[in-house]
Amino acid sequence: MSSTKSSINQTDPRVVFGRQLAELRRQAGMSQEALALESGLARSYLGSVERGQRNIALLNICRLAAALSLRPSDLLQAL
Repeated sequence: MSSTKSSINQTDPRVVFGRQLAELRRQAGMSQEALALESGLARSYLGSVERGQRNIALLNICRLAAALSLRPSDLLQAL
């Protein structure tokens, strides 16, 4: 039986974006909960974005970037 984690395509842009977001969030010293509150997004939504399970909307990328004091392009850097 394969695990869900091993079945996720590590080159999927949603996964790559999620890893980049999580790394930048950690560098900013923020928890998922703090970033969710600052950006106005639900923590459960943010967690699923970081796990590459969501196809995030441009507006939400902009909200997250603003909450992290970054440019939206910084979140897309790894793509």
